[in-house]
Amino acid sequence: MGQTVSVPVDRRRKLEIIDAGFSRTGTLSYAYALEKLLDGPVHHTATQLFNREDSYCKKWNLVYRYRREGNRTQLLKALEDVFSGFVGATDVTAIDFIPELMELYPDAKFVLVTRPPAAWWKSFEIVADNAGSRVMGNITMPLPGVRWFVDTARGFFEAAEDRTGHKCNPLWIEQHNDYVRNIVPKDRLLEVELGSGWEPLCKFLDKPIPKEPFPHVNEAAARDKFALKILQKAAMAWAGIFTSIGLISYLSWQLWG
Repeated sequence: MGQTVSVPVDRRRKLEIIDAGFSRTGTLSYAYALEKLLDGPVHHTATQLFNREDSYCKKWNLVYRYRREGNRTQLLKALEDVFSGFVGATDVTAIDFIPELMELYPDAKFVLVTRPPAAWWKSFEIVADNAGSRVMGNITMPLPGVRWFVDTARGFFEAAEDRTGHKCNPLWIEQHNDYVRNIVPKDRLLEVELGSGWEPLCKFLDKPIPKEPFPHVNEAAARDKFALKILQKAAMAWAGIFTSIGLISYLSWQLWG
């Protein structure tokens, strides 16, 4: 869950590659790798939705609302807006809209990063248990940007259930992978195991192999560190709110008591 957020400066740039791997398949590591190879901003779900301005994060609520309502015209328009200027995309906000992104970006390529289901579930289960927590939504309500995440996360799970045909379960990753293999043309799809490094990705994109090591982010550790930071910010925000309420109450009592 990166702290440094990619923000497009040239909105004319378009998606060149989409990481179609399920969440918890090294999506943040691949985001950094793609930024290096394509020399441009890459959209990673958590990094964007926890670090961008409030107005941008709110747009993702609209994206999932249009999907829920079946409003395809507005959905395509909204997706083009939120991905404008990005050269790559990873994680759930990319995989939830593969058919739409294929239509919007007919030249874009896809990489499907896989990992053994048991290892994936061990990593993903805690995310599944907490991503849509209403308690967390109430806690983060005072925080711009972050306050939209819980409602948007509901859309993640709805979309995954629709494309796999199953509720969240330990084999969800394989069900998702089968969906990707069936929908993306083989000549536009690279399938790799997590930890495969630069070579297959660079060959697929026709890019030279960087001299530096392939990015490796411990997403579980990053997630826990970032969650603590969010809770600390929320605590400070709520403390400020209650202090203000208390001060207003005291002054009102002094003036009219």
